[in-house]
Amino acid sequence: MSTDENRNEQVEDELKGATEAAAEEAQAEDEFVEGEDSEVDALRAQVKEAQEQMLRSQAEMQNVRRRAEIDVEKAHKFALEKFVKELLPVADSLEKAVESTEANENTGELVASIREGVEMTLNLFMNSLGKFNVEQLNPVGEPFDPQQHEAMSMVPAPDAEPNSVVAVVQKGYLLNGRVVRPAMVMVAKAEDAPKIDEQA
Repeated sequence: MSTDENRNEQVEDELKGATEAAAEEAQAEDEFVEGEDSEVDALRAQVKEAQEQMLRSQAEMQNVRRRAEIDVEKAHKFALEKFVKELLPVADSLEKAVESTEANENTGELVASIREGVEMTLNLFMNSLGKFNVEQLNPVGEPFDPQQHEAMSMVPAPDAEPNSVVAVVQKGYLLNGRVVRPAMVMVAKAEDAPKIDEQA
């Protein structure tokens, strides 16, 4: 073989090698780009998941804050409930004292002055309770409400509406609209109502 032919073969081999190298390089570059694309997609998915998690956390924090505000508001509104329950027997006693002197109006000046003093004390006491949003329940003539009344018994009352309150045994009280003590009442029963076996 001549030197020209050797050269031609060498050039062809070099060209062939360069072409193969260029093809391998292009393939490697494509694989690298594909690898980068899949990595970018994975990172985008992570970012989206992190954003959703952040939004959920913010919503949860708002809910916790709202619940805490409601709890604090209720604590302020009903903090006096136990105290009011302890004071209610005092109001009952004062009312009983006034009622007991009503029948004995002719007994003299002493009883009249005692009654007047007890009435004034009772009025002062009820006004003080009213300042703290304590309301008295005296539901005579109103329909029976199991949320605010406690039925002691049902009595026949032909002139009253069935299931209405005909008498109050003990007055009830509300604190900011919430029942502190239900009113103990006697309820009118319908005349044609079936008889209930109370001994059962």
